[in-house]
This record gives sequence, structure tokens and C-alpha cells, in this order.
Amino acid sequence: MRKRIACALLVCAALLSGCKRAAEPVKFTTFAMDTVMDITLYGQDSDKTAAVYETLTAQISALDSALSVTGEDSDIARINRGSGAPVEVAPGTAQLLSQALELCRVTEGALDITAYPAVKAWGFTVGEHRVPSKEELAALAADIDYAAVQLEGDAVALPDGMELDLGAVAKGCAGDILAREVRDSDISSALLDLGQSTIVAVGAKPGGQPWRIGVVDPAQPGTYFAVVELEDMAMGTSGGYQRYFEQDGAIYWHILDPRTAAPARAGLASVTVVSPSALVCDGLSTALFVMGLDEGAQFWRDHPELEFEAIFVAENGEIYCTAGLEGRFSLAEGYEAREVVVLE
Repeated sequence: MRKRIACALLVCAALLSGCKRAAEPVKFTTFAMDTVMDITLYGQDSDKTAAVYETLTAQISALDSALSVTGEDSDIARINRGSGAPVEVAPGTAQLLSQALELCRVTEGALDITAYPAVKAWGFTVGEHRVPSKEELAALAADIDYAAVQLEGDAVALPDGMELDLGAVAKGCAGDILAREVRDSDISSALLDLGQSTIVAVGAKPGGQPWRIGVVDPAQPGTYFAVVELEDMAMGTSGGYQRYFEQDGAIYWHILDPRTAAPARAGLASVTVVSPSALVCDGLSTALFVMGLDEGAQFWRDHPELEFEAIFVAENGEIYCTAGLEGRFSLAEGYEAREVVVLE
């Protein structure tokens, strides 16, 4: 069903407006998981809030150390060096792997955590970009297969020559863990901006108003065209504009289609997912970008158990959002005339 509404899109996160504060916030910035993270906590007890800050920084550091694909002693690096032998990992790493593999399964491989060799071949890991040959891409695609990952308890085995990377879900995992820590500390209001378009809103703003998050226009990164209201929800975006290079007049972005080991070309400029789970947001935003609009919309219809809503921005600028997002958007100044198609 198609109809016009004055709704918004979620793509990248920008905090838009202030609020009446019940207490001074504790804010901190850290660099982890290859991005800048900004955390804002509101609590009545400043000493307690500061203690939560210490706990969160420790959690972020531990997650970064365990999940980094480039860290020499990380769980992921040790799995990739395992040459087919089982590798014991931390229980938290095993749990995340289990969740990530389930998302790979339910998306039928549109998300695949074993695509790391292809990401390296394109030069996205070190910034030395290149376009692999068709023959190289075919060989790389043949070795992308999440089903080959063997997980038994806390032991992980990966066939020799394969490598995995949890970059598509790691920040989402961190968001869920940090948000749980915040809630368990009786802090009812916080904003966790984990960088590269992953954000978690804990509760509402002090005073009870929803958090208002700006949405980046993929055609003009650095500007926003809409606002979304979040309360006790997470949001994650995947977009071709976030990381790419140009060569011989063609644009190649970092989101790869596991079937081809090449940049996904399904007609989309960005996909945003809204869900109670940040991990679901991160993983599904990548998978839906690979699927494209029609397949992605049908996936939303077929999987209500995943509790997510989605917004698709096509390369031609058309905007689509699933029905559950109606009423939570407003278009930014200058974009009021944009049409948004509601998917039902």
C-alpha cells in the first residue's frame, strides 16, 4: 500500500534539541571499535553516575579488545589464525557469535560474517583501495559461508583460509550491553551514540520528552533531512555514503554482497533499522541494504518476531518506511515536500 505522509528517515545520528534537565549530565567521549563514541548519562546522584561512567568505559575497552579483527590477541584474531582447530573464546564472544550467526541464517546470508577476506581485498581495512578482478572476486565469494563456522559452547572453529569479522554487529552488541548496564544502575535517561550511525536511547530525555535524532541525507552527508523520536529504542544505519572510494568514474562502497564479494548494488543509498536491540539494528541494516527494497520489505513482513522497523532510501532519492514508524517522524526544514511511501 502506498500513501503520502510527512514522516522522516533515520540514517545517521545527530542530536537536535535540548531539554529541561533534571540533573547535570555526565558526558564522555572515547575511541573504540574504529569510531568515536559519545555517551551522555543523566542521574540524580553525580557520584553514582560517575561510577557508571567508569564501568561503561571498562566494558567498551573489554569489548574492543575481544572483538577487534586486527588486535593480535583478540578472540576474533585468534579464531582467524586457528587453521581449522577449535579456539576457546570468552563466553561473551561466543554468545555474540551465536547471535550473529542466527542473523546470518535468518537473512539467508545477506549478512555474512565471513566476508572479511573480500573486505581486505578491496582495501577497506587499510585504506589502500583497489578493484579486484572478476576471477579474484569469484574465488573470494566461494569462500564466504557463515555456515562453515563451527560453534560449540565457547569453542569456535573456522576452516583454514577463511576469516570472520564481527564489525557489522559489534557496535550493536556494545550498545545492548551498555544500555543494560545503564538501566541496571537505575539511570533512566541516557543517550549512547556509538558512532557510524549506531545509537541507543535509554528511556526518554529528562523531563519525559523523546530523544530527537537527526537523519543524514545520504545525498548530502553532513546535513539532515528528518527527525525521528526515540525512547528506549536503538537505531542503526548502513549506507554507501559512509565509506567508499572512486576509481575510473565509478564509486565502490564498503558494504559487500556476500554472493559476489563486490559492493552491493540493489538500488539503495541507505537503510536504517529501528528496534529495541542495537545488535538487530546493526546486523539487519547491512542485510537489508544487500537485499534491496523489494526483498527487504518482504523480509520485514515475514519476520515480525525480530521486532524491527525499517527505512529505505533509494539511490534515486525515493523514501520508504515501514508502517510501524508512522507518527515518529518529522521532515526537516526544506524537506517538507518530500514524499514518503509507507510499506505495509
